[in-house]
Parts: sequence; C-alpha cells; structure tokens
Amino acid sequence: MSPMFLGFAALLVFFGGLRLLELVVSQRNWRRHQEERRERLREPLFVWMVLLHGSLFVVLPLEFFLGQPAFGGPLSMAAGVVLVVALVLRLWTLTTMGRSWNVRVVYGEDYPIVSNGPFRFIRHPNYLVVILELLALPLLFHLYLSAVWLTCLNAAVLFFRIRNEEAVLFQNPSWVAEMANKPRFFPRFR
Repeated sequence: MSPMFLGFAALLVFFGGLRLLELVVSQRNWRRHQEERRERLREPLFVWMVLLHGSLFVVLPLEFFLGQPAFGGPLSMAAGVVLVVALVLRLWTLTTMGRSWNVRVVYGEDYPIVSNGPFRFIRHPNYLVVILELLALPLLFHLYLSAVWLTCLNAAVLFFRIRNEEAVLFQNPSWVAEMANKPRFFPRFR
C-alpha cells in the first residue's frame, strides 16, 4: 500500500471517528434536554444531512480508487491548512456550546443562548466547519469531482436546514437580540 493511500485511509478513519463521537455526545445531550422538557424540531431534512455525511465515506474512496488522486503541491497544502483551521474551529465551537450542542435543532423557552466563543462573530460556526471540511478533504488528494459533489449537495442541504433552524431561533427574543445581526458564516471585519 502506498503512503498516500495510508494517509487517505487514516484521514477517513479520523473524520469518521469524529462524526461518531459527535453522535454519541449529541445523544447524551439530547437525553439531558428531554429531562429539562426541551423540544426537538421535527426535521425531515435530517435524513439528507445523515446521507450527505455518510456519502463522504463512499464518494471519496470511489474517486480515490477510480480517479487520479494526488497529494502535494499548493492545493494539498492549502487544503491541509483549511482542514486544520476547520478542526480547531470545530473544537472551539463544541467546547463553547458544551452540553447545549446537538446535531438536531433543540429549543425551549429557557434554552441558553450561546453568544461567546466563535458565536461572537458568526451565527453558525459548526456549519462553516462542515463547509470547509467537505471542500478541503477531497481537495487534499485532488479529488475534484468529490469536492464539487459534496459542496453542492451540502449547500442544498444547509440552505433548507438553516432556514428551518432559524425559523425556530427567531422566535426566541434572546437569540434575536444576541445573534440576529451577526453574519451566518463569515465574520465582518471593519
């Protein structure tokens, strides 16, 4: 096996492990939310999110084995930097949200509004992480079709997911006061 394949496989295992860990943490947090009588938004779109994230582990290996993967040069370097930034932002976001974090949209009258950490700058740092990961991970190995496919599918899923999530969040005056004037993904620099 080539070193490039071993690196590719290790990254897929790493990101797969992260996704599984997130699901475990999310489920644990959801049990706590249930005890506090919080609700979870019914999201038919959630299945599409799961399929999108699962397809990462099918689409990338397919293109890796059927295409012309490569590693190195400015593109791999830039993609690697973006992946590291995304990982740091993910850890910052999840630790900032703590027990409030969930893969589902959870709400309630007394639900705490998180406005520190990366939320000081943008409304949806975890969605930004996903955007960056789904673009950079394929580009690290020059898997262009996967980068386009995953990015386009993610854009469609996030369009509807964020619209549904913010419809709930905008009903909370505390969230509106703290977050409504912040950009969704990219901070404004003045």
